Amino acid sequence: MTLETQENKAGNSSSSAIRENRIQKLTDLIDMGVNPYPYTFDKTANAATLQEKYADLEAGVETEDVYCVAGRVMAIRNTGMFIDLMDSTGKIQIFSHKSNLPEDKMKLLKLIDMGDIVGIVGTIRRTPRGELSIKTTDLKLLSKSLLPLPEKFHGLSDVEVRYRQRYLDMIVNSEVRDTFKKRSLIIQKIREFLAKDGFMEVETPTLQTMASGANARPFNTHHNALEMDLTLRIALELYLKRLIVGGVSERIFEIGKCFRNEGIDTRHNPEFTMIELYQAYADYNDMMTLTENMVAYVAQEVLGTTKIKYGENEIDLTPPWDRKTMLGSIKDETGIDFLSVYSADEARKLAQSINVHVDENANWGQVVEAVFEEKIEPSLIQPCHIIDYPREISPLAKVHRDNERLTERFETRVNGWEIANAFSELSDPIDQRHRFEAQAQAKAMGDEEAMEIDEDFINALEYGMPPTGGMGMGIDRLVMLLTNSPSIRDVIAFPTMRQK
Repeated sequence: MTLETQENKAGNSSSSAIRENRIQKLTDLIDMGVNPYPYTFDKTANAATLQEKYADLEAGVETEDVYCVAGRVMAIRNTGMFIDLMDSTGKIQIFSHKSNLPEDKMKLLKLIDMGDIVGIVGTIRRTPRGELSIKTTDLKLLSKSLLPLPEKFHGLSDVEVRYRQRYLDMIVNSEVRDTFKKRSLIIQKIREFLAKDGFMEVETPTLQTMASGANARPFNTHHNALEMDLTLRIALELYLKRLIVGGVSERIFEIGKCFRNEGIDTRHNPEFTMIELYQAYADYNDMMTLTENMVAYVAQEVLGTTKIKYGENEIDLTPPWDRKTMLGSIKDETGIDFLSVYSADEARKLAQSINVHVDENANWGQVVEAVFEEKIEPSLIQPCHIIDYPREISPLAKVHRDNERLTERFETRVNGWEIANAFSELSDPIDQRHRFEAQAQAKAMGDEEAMEIDEDFINALEYGMPPTGGMGMGIDRLVMLLTNSPSIRDVIAFPTMRQK
């Protein structure tokens, strides 16, 4: 019985025993003059390219076409005669026989384990059973694996292991590799869409002197040389608006990491990726059109369709998307018209009458938001823009041109989630100062997520910012949606985990 058979036989060997055995093989390899960790290999083809090129090769046919391939050994059969080799594009079978390999390479073959990375030189053939294979004429060990892959290497089900050892998750789960390839392509296509629309990509500081641009608790740190406290950014917004003031471009965007010191669940990770974009001489109506067109473009380019499935839901991302006012959707569902009441006390009583719990200090806008999130949000499966948010919960948006209690703000909802947040951006520096002061007062009263007064940003606005539309979108949630992933941890390569 070979070691590979032993390793695949459930319960026969512990990982430590297997590791000791492989270390002995490592010593044997060195004694043979084999470097188990060489510097390079001249790879000329990958598995997917060969599978496509020779798709019509008939069973039993051999060619004289020589290729150099490399990848990880995922299965060994018949004491090494057949190997399943996996690279980043897929799998291909390797056929090795003493009639094609010199004696020293046959000895090397016997020391190959599942999980090892090898380089193969050989000719293309299709076996009589129809399997495309490479008939080996040369073999090179590229990296000796000391730890065994999971016994059932076609799946790794332990969620803790999957998230903590993502590299192992990727080795054994092809669908995980596919998710992260799609993530990369999604971001690439977002950039492509915006570039075609004349947007310029920029970068802004990750370390900031204060948390701004969103309501969230920041991570705090300290710079020793400057003797100053800093925060990791919670949003990209205010520095991007400074660039609009500066006139570097009338259309700008940034894709970058943000950090919020908050809880973790299926849609929240403390470190996440956002895109924010700003367009001068535009308003939130323009941002709605841009948002739905961008998402539809990305879906079509990545998936080949704008009609997707998430869980049990069929979702149609084809523009145009529905537009509903926040207060109108609440009235339609509950019969309550919050615009008819003006005091926070009255609003809280109305919320309690439909069994929505709100904080005793919640203002009118916070009550409206709480009722919407509990009574309306979960039912918004098809994409829609929820528009016209209360002024109290929108400190960076312009007052609505038809109702001063509201702002020109929308959030895009798909599958019951918020995926985008956008405004007709507030450009009045005096109004902005009043909004910041109200936020500072809320912070003083214990609201840890409220913003501080950003004097430099107000100063920038006093030089004049053109009418501007702005939009922010969570890249991770968009990737979840387009890959049918149930948790944000499934689309972040290395999610935040509690230390063991």
